[in-house]
Amino acid sequence: MANDIAVATGRRKTAVASVRLRPGEGKCLINDTEADVYITSDALRNYMMQPVVLTENTGKYDIVISAKGGGTSGQAGAIRHGLARALILADASAREVLKKAGCLTRDSRMKERKKPGQPGARKRFQFSKR
Repeated sequence: MANDIAVATGRRKTAVASVRLRPGEGKCLINDTEADVYITSDALRNYMMQPVVLTENTGKYDIVISAKGGGTSGQAGAIRHGLARALILADASAREVLKKAGCLTRDSRMKERKKPGQPGARKRFQFSKR
């Protein structure tokens, strides 16, 4: 891991992604799988790679990602967050562009827990007067 330029963590919902940037020609591996195979949706792949495109670093780095928890969408958001943080560690001048695009904001929305004595997080049992 000595040839890593930057290592950063990104989070969204319950997903956590550890992102490593290495000098290379633009390969992206997520959990030892190509990004195209791991995330099949084009929209999610474009969303995930947005920080790299915004900072014009498309062919500069090889990206190695370890993603855990959540679903595909949550992991894509966590990867986006981690990529933005890693790119700032690699090049501090990218911060302004990424901040303006909202890539550095941690999306903290999570599923609300079910409360005891009721059927869901907010839903109540049907009220009956008698």
